[in-house]
Amino acid sequence: MGSALIFLLVLVGVAVVFALWAVGQYNGLVALRNRFKNAFAQIDVQLKRRHDLIPNLVETAKGYMKHESGTLEAVIAARNSASQASTAAAANPGDPQSMKALGGAESGLSGALGRLFAVAEAYPDLKANQNMMQLSEELTSTENKVSFSRQAYNDSVMTYNTKREIFPTNILAGMFNFGPAELFQIEDPGEKEAPKVSFT
Repeated sequence: MGSALIFLLVLVGVAVVFALWAVGQYNGLVALRNRFKNAFAQIDVQLKRRHDLIPNLVETAKGYMKHESGTLEAVIAARNSASQASTAAAANPGDPQSMKALGGAESGLSGALGRLFAVAEAYPDLKANQNMMQLSEELTSTENKVSFSRQAYNDSVMTYNTKREIFPTNILAGMFNFGPAELFQIEDPGEKEAPKVSFT
């Protein structure tokens, strides 16, 4: 009877240790998931600011660029698409499809803005406009903040994904539906183009 009691106590001890380990791993996954969601919230703040600046930028440019309505309309359409994608991603930052859609929409917006600024180069009065210069500066500052926030988010996602994929935590992650999180990537169309060199 003594050895049966010892065996039972050892079994209960092992079960308690396993339960404590499982609770610790579960809580760790929850903390990491909340961390990357919070990191996305920081991106979302900057994206909303970016999206709010664009209509003012277009309105300022509209007075000077009467013959460039197609460019201006493309910027507004890209801004609206990015804003919708941002709202969808903010609802569930862990959803890979929403994050991919957001990355694509923001890449499209960056491309449309790049074309707007390229066309604006042909309008010296627009470039000299105080409001345009201020909006461009605010937009550049916001882009930098988005980039910094995106890096923090991607670091949090990497930590979370690594934790949920390593053994034996991956078993627990699968049991409690801790799905993978998607990195937030914005492709800059300018990065793919070869640099233009002029010797004139």
